[in-house]
Amino acid sequence: MYIFPAEPPHPPRINLALQGGGSHGAFTWGVLDALLADRRLSFDGISGASAGAVNAVAVAHGFASHADPAARRQGARDTLRKVWEGVAAMGSLGAMAQGVVRLLLGDWPRASLGNQLLQNAMAPWMSPYQMNPLDINPLRKLLADTIDFEGIARLDTPRVFVSATHVKTGRADLFSGSRLTLQAVMASACLPTLFQAVEIDGEHYWDGGYSGNPALTPLVQHCASRDIVVVQINPLHRAETPHTQQEILDRMNELTFNASLVDQMRSIDFINRLIEEGRLQEGHGYKRLLLHRIDGGRELEQLPAFTKMATDAAMIEHLFKLGHAAARHWLTAHFEALGRRSTINIRHDYVGPATGLD
Repeated sequence: MYIFPAEPPHPPRINLALQGGGSHGAFTWGVLDALLADRRLSFDGISGASAGAVNAVAVAHGFASHADPAARRQGARDTLRKVWEGVAAMGSLGAMAQGVVRLLLGDWPRASLGNQLLQNAMAPWMSPYQMNPLDINPLRKLLADTIDFEGIARLDTPRVFVSATHVKTGRADLFSGSRLTLQAVMASACLPTLFQAVEIDGEHYWDGGYSGNPALTPLVQHCASRDIVVVQINPLHRAETPHTQQEILDRMNELTFNASLVDQMRSIDFINRLIEEGRLQEGHGYKRLLLHRIDGGRELEQLPAFTKMATDAAMIEHLFKLGHAAARHWLTAHFEALGRRSTINIRHDYVGPATGLD
């Protein structure tokens, strides 16, 4: 059994940046559970998109529901477990969407190969406004029953930020404080192929993963800590070039949902270099940031992409255990670096060499 060290007199404060990635967000649940159990850490800000937004508000609910620090941590852990066990209980959102398609096609028996081929052929051409006209999303009720959003709005620490993509402009819109409502989280987790765009104050939003997965800017501008720990569940690199249609689509989705993070990392690297070289003075709206990453490595990468829509209890628990182990490994290897140095090479992992340029 892993024994967490005792709490130091002045625990380092960190910011958490939580990626979205469907059911793979259960990996992030495992990471958060381990970080919350480690009394050496305190939390300054949390930014999340899509499944990362769900995890962020679950943590915030636990902190908002208690006054005692130990009870806050345990409350956050309990809320995370309740949410993900609820996700497993309500079944796959992908299966739900397919079920709606079957109803629209007359609920024909699945055993018929011809009917199954027809369903598979028609599904890509049907929008959620056709296949899910009532905009059924069981996640809404689960979060409404579990999360106290009014309590989160009053929470001072950690500060919580959720991103959603403004449909008309493509920009990331950030929701925090009184704007961080159930509707905001539903917007952040709104996959446009499954659900109708979420309306907030007359504007429409899709999944936050398209524009800020997750958004780092609020952690830089509104939080004091220099340390940002990115919990990354979409692989940066693949060893093989995809060839089948499904492999190509899966890799396209990974690239799309990593694009905003890569751009933000490049900007951070640029600012850090200017500060290090003395060309930009720290303290005038800029600060040198320390970046860290917890990911699932090869084990998470090897899971097929369709598992992002698989919410059976066994898969959720497997992902939780992967995340818990990854966080414990990271804490053992890198805890002492907090407040001192980055533990990832931004230029190597996110920027890359400027090849082909004179």
